Amino acid sequence: MTTVTTTTAAAAPQADRGDWIATYSGLPFWPMSPKPEDVRIDDIAHALSQLCRFAGHTRAFYSVAQHSVLVSLLCDPQDALWGLLHDAPEAYLCDLASPVKRTPLLSGYRVLEAHVQIAVARKFGLPIRIPASVKAADTVLLRTEQRDLMRMPQGWAVPPPAMPHRIVAQTPEEAKARFLLRFDELMAARPSDADLRA
Repeated sequence: MTTVTTTTAAAAPQADRGDWIATYSGLPFWPMSPKPEDVRIDDIAHALSQLCRFAGHTRAFYSVAQHSVLVSLLCDPQDALWGLLHDAPEAYLCDLASPVKRTPLLSGYRVLEAHVQIAVARKFGLPIRIPASVKAADTVLLRTEQRDLMRMPQGWAVPPPAMPHRIVAQTPEEAKARFLLRFDELMAARPSDADLRA
């Protein structure tokens, strides 16, 4: 007897959209042709909690998920959801060290990153362009992360200020839980968007 495995149309890979990756939820994601309906907050939270900032060159494991929560707490309140999701493309494309990401050889990566960020923004009803307060918060976090989590080579230092309190690195499980809690807090003010957890 032959066993046939079936999948729903929504979950089945679609050849016309190119190559896809398998996500934590078990559903495919098309990084070359992302759509808002492919984006799932549980996939983002899980993947970012497993990714270490600075290509792993920190004194302790420090996840992109924890970094994202801190950015969302530092930026202007009206930009907090953007702050939480500012690195969401890395859930699907991985985190690259900034000098690598900026090289002309990886211009294609930057295009993919922009397309995924647009899909994320549309999924959660955010403006396409990153708000200035999120950029500023990200810089404050970078300075704080240098101080608290890294052994700094000479010649690389972001100007102050840093956060007054020190960063204590969380486990991936803690970071994921806090990321999802922060997401739920921010979405609570938008009851009409309650289905965006899916």
